[in-house]
Amino acid sequence: MLRQLLYRSIAILTLAVATTVITYAPAMAADPIRIGFGMSLTGPLSANGKSALLAMKIWEEDTNAKGGLLGRPVKLIYYDDQSNPSTVPGIYTKILDIDNVELIVGGYATNLLAPAVTIAMRKKKVLIGILGVAVNSEFKYPGYFAMIPSGPDPKPAFTKGFFDIAMAQNPKPQTIALVGADMEFSQNALEGARMNAKAAGLKVVYDKTYPPAQTEFASIVRAIQATNPDLVVIGSYPIDSVGMVRAVNEVGFKPKMIGGAMVGLQATVFKTQLGPLLNGFVNYDFWLPLKTMEFPGVMEFIKKYQARAPGEGVDPLGYYMAPWGYAYLQVLGQAVEATKSLDDSKLIDYMHKATFKTVLGDVKFGKDGEWAQSRVLQVQFQNIKGNAINQFKDVSVQSIVEPAQYKSGKFIYPYADAIK
Repeated sequence: MLRQLLYRSIAILTLAVATTVITYAPAMAADPIRIGFGMSLTGPLSANGKSALLAMKIWEEDTNAKGGLLGRPVKLIYYDDQSNPSTVPGIYTKILDIDNVELIVGGYATNLLAPAVTIAMRKKKVLIGILGVAVNSEFKYPGYFAMIPSGPDPKPAFTKGFFDIAMAQNPKPQTIALVGADMEFSQNALEGARMNAKAAGLKVVYDKTYPPAQTEFASIVRAIQATNPDLVVIGSYPIDSVGMVRAVNEVGFKPKMIGGAMVGLQATVFKTQLGPLLNGFVNYDFWLPLKTMEFPGVMEFIKKYQARAPGEGVDPLGYYMAPWGYAYLQVLGQAVEATKSLDDSKLIDYMHKATFKTVLGDVKFGKDGEWAQSRVLQVQFQNIKGNAINQFKDVSVQSIVEPAQYKSGKFIYPYADAIK
């Protein structure tokens, strides 16, 4: 009896072990590929950061619906960087050393990407960043790739279109003022603007920065106004971009052309907040729903994003950040599938050679991981009436005035005529 009981126990135990193996083996084979990152979900960059995150979640869902990568599902592991560069090293150290993610991507914006590059370099990880200007110009790290269409010379490319259209006017402008926050993005953009101003033969009559925490801008605008510049290039982040637009209208400052490198004015929340105060400003952008920019899959993605946006409490249109949040994960996913590997060195090597198919068109990387070709738009706000969101759904109040192949409306010059 005891021997029979022992045999029965062994049989039950053997069956249990076998069942466990059968049950867990497929689960282990399908362990997700974890992709870690920090994103600005609070703080001044959160309007754009949250929009990017929703796009990334849609990519995650779309990818898993197609079977994942390398036969495994993908899972995003992320933390709020609070729009604060000082949080970034800790976030990336945690996701790599504690969360043990297989892959990382960068967050959003120049100031937040630079500290992430230092971690990627130390860990020898591939890192793709969203909309960072010349982040790799000092590091020269071969594993960094920029999802921003500013091309191989990003600093001057950011405002080149602004200068091109200004210098095409008759009579040509003669003087320029440069102003921006004392932050990495603004410094990079203004450095490029100085290069463009010199090439155009413009006289710089004002060139100053203000503290990142600046909240009062009327005095700055009056100081610029006193120098009577024809052109004004502003390098600013969202909160100060809004402050600058309000101050220009409050003071009644009317240079011949103003704008250039103002982050935030692309976000729907700020467009609807400022409304007609934006009229006449000429500023960079990267994508708008034009026929010439309807790359394969982008409108289907935008439709899916906009259906989700109200429930997520993010930018309801998503034209600025959302396509980039989706596209840079497309690049990473295509590199993984092409190399059949999660090995960073193999991914880096492949990404320097390949052309990627994304919702933002073909992407090929060149020097310092920047795009091989520039595609920065300059958009002039025109004929905005009131603060209703509907007028921003198409490009009727946002005319692309440069470059020529994407032009969608007539440039109004000078600024005083555009605000009538």
